[in-house]
Amino acid sequence: MIGESRCRCRACGHELDPTVVFQRCPACDGRLKLRICRYLCRSCGTDVPSRFVFDGIVFDREYFRQKMAESRERKQEQRETFARLAIDSRSEPVAGPPIDLEAIPGLVEALDSLAAVPELAAWAPLVKGFDLKRYQEHITACLRTADEKLFDSIPALDDNRRLDRIWRFIALIFMAHAGVIHISQYGQTILISKQNEADSERS
Repeated sequence: MIGESRCRCRACGHELDPTVVFQRCPACDGRLKLRICRYLCRSCGTDVPSRFVFDGIVFDREYFRQKMAESRERKQEQRETFARLAIDSRSEPVAGPPIDLEAIPGLVEALDSLAAVPELAAWAPLVKGFDLKRYQEHITACLRTADEKLFDSIPALDDNRRLDRIWRFIALIFMAHAGVIHISQYGQTILISKQNEADSERS
């Protein structure tokens, strides 16, 4: 014996499974066939314990390959089914009437007063220099080389590192809301990953 369920001839070096070769079915004396974690009689289908395997587990590699292929097929079918259901359940775009701010007396003046809050004046330079499309294209290009990226590994576009970090984060929020990317946070680390097609359809 050279291992669990394996032996080698000292004369010629031939290796074989001794349970299959030397044992017979106790019910009908038929030849045994290896199955996952057990031996099975080829003639009557009776389970037969091995006299050559003690604490080990017998594995049928072909059985494993078949079951793994079946599992992959089932998962692919489920993904395709979910994608079809997501597409079928989408509603038609809603086209509402144009917004008329003048329809409500005093609304325009109220909005102007809200926009004139002094505390917001400090954000004016940030908004003025922010190019959302440029940052979204930059992040998309970075994700072409990898399915996942750390937020801090995305190169800066602006010399002002602090400002650039804010703009990158704002672009990420817009892209996540649009279903283009997925954002995960682990402590202080932010991980960005591509959305697969099924997730994009559901989004």
